[in-house]
Amino acid sequence: MTPDSSAEWRQAAAHISRNDPAMARLVRAYGPCTLRVGHPHSPFAALLGAIVSQQLATRAAATIHGRLLSLFPRRRPSPRVLLGLSDEALRGAGLSRNKMLAVRDLATRCRNGSLPGRAAMQAMDDEAVIERLVAVRGIGRWTAEMLLIFCLGRPDILPVDDLGIRRGCQYLLGLPDLPDARALTRYAHPWRPYRSVACWYLWRLAENPGLTRPDA
Repeated sequence: MTPDSSAEWRQAAAHISRNDPAMARLVRAYGPCTLRVGHPHSPFAALLGAIVSQQLATRAAATIHGRLLSLFPRRRPSPRVLLGLSDEALRGAGLSRNKMLAVRDLATRCRNGSLPGRAAMQAMDDEAVIERLVAVRGIGRWTAEMLLIFCLGRPDILPVDDLGIRRGCQYLLGLPDLPDARALTRYAHPWRPYRSVACWYLWRLAENPGLTRPDA
């Protein structure tokens, strides 16, 4: 997938509609997919923001992230500059001890090449990228999958632990409980190789349960 490619979005939506009547109803209800991919900065910047935001309310995360960015020239984070910041500066921005250790580990791995940059990641398959990312302190599989979708534009990612996707699937199928990872993976098989786009529709449904039966 390339950022904002309407032709690719249409192809993906048509594929999942042909292979899943329930998903076809969602596509009709929500119309063209407007999923945007391509983080404006580097994977380092995207992961830095993800670490800062963990276990925080949206407003608090935005405040701390803004304070952290103010420590970088032109608010553009780089591994070199971060490694030069003192613990006092990072604590002053609002980072906990664990998050300080995590962002320093991230910066170190970016500097020594053990965590590849965007161009190198683009040449790797999904699982290879995930393997490199989860080796970073504070980065789990879900965060890695979000980077694959929103930063690298990978078309076939299914974050089975994402609450919004599980809830969207529950609403779509009228299930009494959230589907587990195995059930979600099994149900999503017909969406391949465009499960990322299917996830976009499930996120929309999770936000608006009133469209559980969009053709009704």
